[in-house]
Amino acid sequence: MGVPASPESVSENPAEEPAPSEGGPTPPKRQRFRRTRRILRLRSVRAVLALFAVFFAWLCWSVGSALAAPGDDSVVARVAEWARDHHLGPVVTFLEDQQYKAHPPKIGGKPTMALAPNGEPVQNNTSNRPALKPIVPPRLVSPAGAPLPGEGTWQTLENVDGTPALLGAFLRPDNEHTSYVAAVVSMDERLVRFTLHPGQSDPGPGDWGVPFSIPTGQRTGLLATFNGGFKVIDDEAQGGFYLNGTTRGSLHDGAASLVFTKDGRVTVADWGRDATLTSTVTGVRQNLKLIVDHGKVPESVDSNVESGWGLTIAGKYFVWRSGVGVTNDGRLLFAYGPALSVRTLADLLASAGAVRAMQLDINPAWMSFMYYKPQPNAADPTPVKLLPDQERPANRYYEDTSRDFTAVYAR
Repeated sequence: MGVPASPESVSENPAEEPAPSEGGPTPPKRQRFRRTRRILRLRSVRAVLALFAVFFAWLCWSVGSALAAPGDDSVVARVAEWARDHHLGPVVTFLEDQQYKAHPPKIGGKPTMALAPNGEPVQNNTSNRPALKPIVPPRLVSPAGAPLPGEGTWQTLENVDGTPALLGAFLRPDNEHTSYVAAVVSMDERLVRFTLHPGQSDPGPGDWGVPFSIPTGQRTGLLATFNGGFKVIDDEAQGGFYLNGTTRGSLHDGAASLVFTKDGRVTVADWGRDATLTSTVTGVRQNLKLIVDHGKVPESVDSNVESGWGLTIAGKYFVWRSGVGVTNDGRLLFAYGPALSVRTLADLLASAGAVRAMQLDINPAWMSFMYYKPQPNAADPTPVKLLPDQERPANRYYEDTSRDFTAVYAR
């Protein structure tokens, strides 16, 4: 009679266990495999899987095309734009909102950049005309209180024929976010002319007559460039885009409008009230409502902060924002900075003398103001960021760009 095996002699490796007899129960793993095969044989299941495969292939192609598009947009910006173009704007807005709440702008502190004039102004000589009497606005009052050295003082960025054409001033935007610096630029329309450029994806392809960049051969006399507004193609801007006879979207009465005319001038207008589409108008860039009107900031900037100022990030949030305004004496103002609400942006433009002003784009991915040094080659001037911490590179508009922008030339 045999001796029963001790517990120690039984193998602990399941692979060494004897296979079940043909009449024994089926192992659970084999049962699950057979069940899966039966499910996969169903026509409805195979149809769903085929549709999923097609969708996944399209998704890879679509996102890949967005990532490979021309321009210098970041990966994050490209993915966000793709999502908005495919009806996922609320998802992007939610993520941006959570990001802002997790990392709000710093309270207190001092700027790390100097606010005093920065070197010699750029000289641009376009004719033999005599120098004009310069328009130098009063020093800007710092919203943060007692000014730091150089704060609010206008410095000459660009001269045209010996007269200051572009003036810039740096200042803290309010009495809380005192480590951040906003910039305001004054552009003398007696000395400069403006050109509206379309973006490759917004407003998109069209018979614009103007390139998506400032190509070689069109850079002589270039003084400055700055960003446009919200996306037009999905009506985020609540208005349209018009250039050289071609329109994208619709030009809305009551919309804040940057209006370009044949003589190279530009103004900010309430469309239908201050400007209409006459034969002298070459371009119109609409974006939301006026944030300064008759020299005052309307109470509307503090209400409807999402529906009125865009769904990207609520208007009350302190983020990168930009805006443009026009003065009584015809100068164009541009303001931008990293910690601005709609209210503080409007206050900056109004304090600089704007009688009408509008918000342009927001968020660091889209902010740009560059001025250009004609050295060493006047035909290919060197771009310089006005605020050194802006995200976009200084040569952004030397290659095709996804969004519209404005170029400023010496007359």
